[in-house]
Amino acid sequence: MSNPKTAITPTREENYPEWYQQVIRAADMAENSDVRGCMVIKPWGYALWENIQRTLDGMFKATGHRNAYFPLFIPLSFLEKEAQHVEGFAKECAVVTHHRLEASPDGTGLVPAGKLDEPLVVRPTSETIIGAAFARWVQSYRDLPLLINQWANVVRWELRTRLFLRTTEFLWQEGHTVHATREEAVAETLQMLRVYAEFAEEHMAMPVVTGVKTAGERFPGAVDTYCIEAMMQDRKALQAGTSHFLGQNFAKASEIRFQSEAGELEYAWTTSWGVSTRLVGALIMTHADDDGLVLPPNLAPAHVVIMPVTFKADDPKAVEDYCDQLAADVRKIIYNGRPVEVEIDRRDIRGGDKVWQWIKKGIPIRLEVGPRDMASDSVFMGRRDRPAKEKGAVARTEFLATLADTLADMQRTLLERARAFRAAHTREIDTKDEFYAFFTPENAERPEMHGGFAMTHWSGDAAVEEQIRTDLSVTIRCIPDIPDATPGTCPFSGKPSARRVVWAKAY
Repeated sequence: MSNPKTAITPTREENYPEWYQQVIRAADMAENSDVRGCMVIKPWGYALWENIQRTLDGMFKATGHRNAYFPLFIPLSFLEKEAQHVEGFAKECAVVTHHRLEASPDGTGLVPAGKLDEPLVVRPTSETIIGAAFARWVQSYRDLPLLINQWANVVRWELRTRLFLRTTEFLWQEGHTVHATREEAVAETLQMLRVYAEFAEEHMAMPVVTGVKTAGERFPGAVDTYCIEAMMQDRKALQAGTSHFLGQNFAKASEIRFQSEAGELEYAWTTSWGVSTRLVGALIMTHADDDGLVLPPNLAPAHVVIMPVTFKADDPKAVEDYCDQLAADVRKIIYNGRPVEVEIDRRDIRGGDKVWQWIKKGIPIRLEVGPRDMASDSVFMGRRDRPAKEKGAVARTEFLATLADTLADMQRTLLERARAFRAAHTREIDTKDEFYAFFTPENAERPEMHGGFAMTHWSGDAAVEEQIRTDLSVTIRCIPDIPDATPGTCPFSGKPSARRVVWAKAY
């Protein structure tokens, strides 16, 4: 018996990495650029990023943060002030050494000229350049806390790239804050971690595990790095956001000092935190299926597409007018704090092709409206969270009355599916043999078919962590934030363990 036809080939089961690329292509979200390792984000993909950005920006401002912008170029000497930081990013830095171009001696091209007195690094992250500004801005305890966010692009010279997940240039936000005490800085770090977790679950419909990174996975120069980790449909983990408690490390490197209430000159305590266009990749790999993209309504660039069916209509304009009025009525409905957004697809192409294009783009609600629907004052509706063939007539008044509830139900459904998938592929493991078997595929031709999230005890031994990384390409994704953690024994070292940690293969 042949497999059922799918809109995306190969399927997830056949070739997951290629399936991911094909979903992006079919949804017309992005493409590889002429610049190696960079991407062009197309309107549908960028509209999704704009909704992510707009939602997060509102959440940041609700917690007292304000937006600013800092230079793209960072003097090399700034990075050198924080040794651990520059060491962590040195291999990924793009460096500007000249400030103009001149004709080559043989006249056949252009060559760099005007060597800079000091090389400039294209920002891989902005702690050092922002720290220099903060050192000027902060003089007294009255200037604190300083809560700043930046929306920007960054460059990290990647050898192996994949659209949205890992590109040489990508878009992100980076929060940077300054505090008078350690306690305030730690509270800020954890608050922003909670903001990220709330965004992931409530808006992306993507369940996450929150926790702290081990020393081996920590952000270069940080005292502690906290993260949200999500399970993708190939059962790998994806680090979807990080929040860093930087202690006084960067304050000392940048001389961020303030006069305390007692009149003493003290070094400040700082944090940084960020998410990027990697969230788009996370959303794709959490929800998309073998027919293409599936968008959670809270972030979808548009919620509803109306497709007029006029090829057999005696009066095509009447159908068009009906669709225009329907769209106007839909736009009056408020969902998730914004008017429902509608596309009307009037293109003169085959109806079936049009429907499948919108399925592949992941739009939540599809409406086909022809003369018979208009005559019965109804719409022919399909939902993207259900099989493509599962669609039917709905009275126009009922559709409008229930649309906001329908979108909310779709949002809940996607989150519940993702939670169920994660639960099905998460296991508590207490022996080394079971752990190694969990991450060793039975089918040697399908090495990506590993287990998922393994929850084991761990004594804190870095040598164990490194050995498992070497043997299985599996890492500790985080030490999860579990209030009632139960002590046990590390199955790898036999030493006591305070709590279980999350192991997985990761992007």
